[in-house]
Amino acid sequence: MKHALSEASLPHGFRFAATACGLKKTGALDLGLLCSDEPASAAAVFTQNLVVAAPVLISKENLRKSNGRMRGVVVNAGNANCATGTAGHAAAQRTVAEAAKRLSCQPEELFVCSTGVIGVPLPLDKILRALPVIARHRRPSARSFAELSLAICTTDTRPKTAAASFKMSGKRIHFVGCAKGAGMIHPNMATMLAFVVTDAAIAPGLLQKTLRDVTSRTFNAISVDGDTSTNDTLLVLANGAAGAPGIKSGSAAHRAFTAALEDICRSLALQIVADGEGAQRVIEIEVRGAKSESAARRIAETIATSPLVKTAFAGGDPNWGRIFAAAGRSGVNFDPSRVDIHMAGIPVLRRGQPLNFNERAASNRLHAKHVPIIVNMRAGNAIARYWTCDFTAEYVRINASYRT
Repeated sequence: MKHALSEASLPHGFRFAATACGLKKTGALDLGLLCSDEPASAAAVFTQNLVVAAPVLISKENLRKSNGRMRGVVVNAGNANCATGTAGHAAAQRTVAEAAKRLSCQPEELFVCSTGVIGVPLPLDKILRALPVIARHRRPSARSFAELSLAICTTDTRPKTAAASFKMSGKRIHFVGCAKGAGMIHPNMATMLAFVVTDAAIAPGLLQKTLRDVTSRTFNAISVDGDTSTNDTLLVLANGAAGAPGIKSGSAAHRAFTAALEDICRSLALQIVADGEGAQRVIEIEVRGAKSESAARRIAETIATSPLVKTAFAGGDPNWGRIFAAAGRSGVNFDPSRVDIHMAGIPVLRRGQPLNFNERAASNRLHAKHVPIIVNMRAGNAIARYWTCDFTAEYVRINASYRT
């Protein structure tokens, strides 16, 4: 898995661009464009929040109208274009229409995404003035992709990118992805945008099925603060420009494709958690020995979203009782007298009974950048993993003054 991208990392047949059009008060990059030279198979998953931004509604409709064959996405940061009424919907439609003219494609062949403050009218004139510039300057370069990854950031402290590849029929298949997100992160999905492109050839229906499967184990297995957004969009474009045969369901090539896509999505998801607002460390919660995968996942999610658990990690406090208690209120029926807990490799609970351990040594381990927690239910064979971060006073400071 690569984070630092090179020209060789990029899939063939895609171009990228970004500019500063004035949506961010800082004057930073805030408008981006990603496009395929030819129509590409497309798949996407969106927020399940009942409050949905206009760009999400339009992107869903365009994906349906195009029968899963899309050309790209135009995206802005600094304004979510959500809860902005008919004017907001019209602004998103106009953005798509103008971008389509510049790319010589149909409006329904484009996704549109926005991220930023909710309830503020989108300054459409700024976007329309900038669209000809970024359309003209789109390039198949690592630098242009890096600029796109910066343009979508809001409270992120750093851009998030990843690349992967595999060989098929003598051809190298490339994937590259970028994401934004630091707060309002929780499954179904999270306040995030993520774009992945590949030069593999795969039918839209199989791509959509594969993406949903991969998302359940990556972007829908992270949480920063338990809040979900109105604008979440994860999309994948596959244009077949590598020249390899089309990928068939259940084939070895499909397994390799799925593994590469999952590598990309997991990397981006964990980069989001690591950059959680105010976060100091990533907490990996693994629940083993559950009766079912859904039970394991529910226990892991309950632990990961517990404010008491997350604040304990902020202070490096090996307070295993909070983990045990969170599991107990998950709604999953289990026998507490069978449970084992390990914190950062240190056994703290065995068969429901506390163990003696060196508190200072445990605290030191909990101050690492990555802290593994294992909870063994000893009730079955199912397993689930979930990732979160610690909950610090800095998170409160950032979000107490987000608009002011």
